[in-house]
Amino acid sequence: MANAADYIADVQKHAPEATEDEVAKIVKHLGIALRSRDASLVSCSDPSELARVRESWLKKKLALTDADADLDAAISGICTTLAGDNTKERVTFYYLLAKHYGKIASL
Repeated sequence: MANAADYIADVQKHAPEATEDEVAKIVKHLGIALRSRDASLVSCSDPSELARVRESWLKKKLALTDADADLDAAISGICTTLAGDNTKERVTFYYLLAKHYGKIASL
C-alpha cells in the first residue's frame, strides 16, 4: 500500500513547503488508484485524463465551482510546471492544484 513517504520527495521538488501530513491526505484520498503504476501518473496529453482530474479532484474533492475553462487552465498550468518530468506523479499533480487554489488546509 502506498504511503506519503513514497511521494514526499517528488512533491517537495515542486513545493518544498509540503508536509508529509498533507501528502498523506492526498495518498489516502487516491487509495487503491496508486496501486497501478499507470493510474498513479497523470498524462497531460490525454484529454479524458485531464477531464477526470477536473471532475474528480477539483470539483468533487476540492469543491471548486469555477468555470471548466478556468479549471482546465489551472490543470494546463500544472502540466507546464511538470513538463520536465517524464512521469507526472498524480500525488504531486493533485498537491500542486490544491496549493494553486489555496485548498491545502482543507484536504
